[in-house]
Amino acid sequence: MIYILSIYTLIYLILCMAWPTYQVWKRAGVNPIVFGNTDNVYDFIGRAMKVLIALLSVTVCVAMFLPEYYHLLNPISFLDHAYSDYFGGFLLFFSFVWTFIAQCQMRDSWRIGIDHNHKTELVALGLFKVSRNPIFLGMIVTMIGYFLVLPNSITLLILGMGYTLIQIQVRLEEEYLGKNHGKDYISFCNNVRRWF
Repeated sequence: MIYILSIYTLIYLILCMAWPTYQVWKRAGVNPIVFGNTDNVYDFIGRAMKVLIALLSVTVCVAMFLPEYYHLLNPISFLDHAYSDYFGGFLLFFSFVWTFIAQCQMRDSWRIGIDHNHKTELVALGLFKVSRNPIFLGMIVTMIGYFLVLPNSITLLILGMGYTLIQIQVRLEEEYLGKNHGKDYISFCNNVRRWF
């Protein structure tokens, strides 16, 4: 399972992060990664999420290449069984497909962070008809999947911190979208739930 998880991690980072970034840059001529280096909250969230992604990548690498040191990650043994692996694997597969589809549906409106320089269109079709934040929802499910497949104190920390950062980021983005799209966004919020 750990070999599959390693391949999954690489594919997820390429298809759900790098590929959409490249596509938006190529089509719209805009860099969709808009987190900066200031002290404001959303830039801090961007830096913190990079740390969590790096920490998750290191955790997967330790489990795959240095299994003799995996015990240092403080495994949660009562979750370490086949049922947890299968359910976590299902969540990882589902969240990958869900997130990839949502990113494709966002097209040129997709951003990593809040873009104050380029106004984007309000996306309200496809998965956005059932969730205002399907990509963030997919990311949360992904973190749950990782925790179930690799139950240890690091993946639990990543899940807790990632969930908290996403909750804050969603509220910042919703405030920004409300200012930029006005009544259209209010109507969207009245018809579609934040998560599901």
